[in-house]
Amino acid sequence: MTTKRKDTVPSLLHKGQEITIDIDNIGSDGQGIGRYEGLAVFVPETLPGEQVKARVTLVKKSFAVAAPLSIDKTSPDRVEPVCPVYELCGGCQLQHLSYEGELRMKTRQVEDALTRIGHLTDVKVLPTLRNDHPQHYRNKMQIPVAGGKGKLHIGCFAKGTHRVIDVDNCYIQMERNNDIAAVVRKWMETYRIPAYDEDRRTGIVRHIMGRVGVRTGEIMVCLVTAQDNVPHMKDLVKMLKAAVPGLKSVVQNVNKRSTNVILGEKTHLVYGKPTIKDKIGNLKFNISAQSFFQVNSGQVEKLYGKALELADLKGGENVIDLYCGTGTITLFLAQKARLAVGIEIVPSAIRDAKKNAQANHIENADFLLGDAAVEMPRLVQEGMRPDVVVLDPPRAGCEERVLAAIAKVNPAKVVYVSCNPATLARDLAYLAGHGFRIETVQPVDMFSRTHHVETVCLLTHT
Repeated sequence: MTTKRKDTVPSLLHKGQEITIDIDNIGSDGQGIGRYEGLAVFVPETLPGEQVKARVTLVKKSFAVAAPLSIDKTSPDRVEPVCPVYELCGGCQLQHLSYEGELRMKTRQVEDALTRIGHLTDVKVLPTLRNDHPQHYRNKMQIPVAGGKGKLHIGCFAKGTHRVIDVDNCYIQMERNNDIAAVVRKWMETYRIPAYDEDRRTGIVRHIMGRVGVRTGEIMVCLVTAQDNVPHMKDLVKMLKAAVPGLKSVVQNVNKRSTNVILGEKTHLVYGKPTIKDKIGNLKFNISAQSFFQVNSGQVEKLYGKALELADLKGGENVIDLYCGTGTITLFLAQKARLAVGIEIVPSAIRDAKKNAQANHIENADFLLGDAAVEMPRLVQEGMRPDVVVLDPPRAGCEERVLAAIAKVNPAKVVYVSCNPATLARDLAYLAGHGFRIETVQPVDMFSRTHHVETVCLLTHT
């Protein structure tokens, strides 16, 4: 009888060990990366060009993680974070990096993904389009509420936990959203409204949502609660009306489930209208508590404008928009195309998309509920020949069968909008291997002070 010998790899590091390391890169989550005798070590809150002392907290076969102890050599891109709770909060990751450095980092992030994951070595990535307002830009706020030891906590989750830390002024939220949070805090303290305790499943208020119509000035407040009946709601409305100019809607969403999903299925109108209005470019949209709407109104105009520029529509084209959501990109394209068809698998999104088309009097846009890999070939079989296919998938990217359907349909152009450089690189590599040439890769800074980056790409059929 023989036994198999397990291959072992001698560890270069051990937990608790203190090391000195040079940081030469920055990871997709915003952490610094250095190498210790060839092993990649991730060190949060450090920057390329820095030499740091760090204590090892985790060792795996192919990488390690270390906590910074001191910075012996400082990057010229390091700045003092403006937020007093930045080191505790998990809401943003790059306040210690200058904004110019952040833009360069995001360009490099896309370049590294294309090279390392997609093996696309001959693709030029353009400099990231800057955000003219990298602070106080988020038009949508969803913040947790918690209680404990007689104290109310409203703000953000601490890094890597479900512990809520207090944030009085979030520097990436629009000021009106910060005002909303302050009013709800005062209301809860004044009328002793208990926060929800997810462990004990007691209490009332779970989350506070604020939505700002940037172009219209209209404001919505949504209180997410664990029960239907909430005392002193009229007092909350009175306080909000006095403190929040532009308040048009107050709604209560009821979520009784033990879940990390923020919104429940039931939403009650408390004051005003069930929706607010906002505009992107010359298009107007009705926004409910559940509606998807890009959180950075200024940058989304740049993003959609770039997508429209790359599509280069002359007026006679047929366009198919995959993963169309509530139809924002579809409607932008329809203004320049003969016909634009959006495909989406979420029923509520399709309902909103059709309403948005009606509200904007756009008659050459159609929306189909279904699987993109099924509906797009069916349209072709029925006689529609798409000149341009646009896709804006979730972070997981495209399923291979959707990419295969695009290759089979064989449009002259593909415009790919992505929120994840890793899955973008994977999908571009697939399309490049099926007859498409990558012409343009343009990152856009939609989520300033965080590690996230949006990218819009043009591919043409060779």
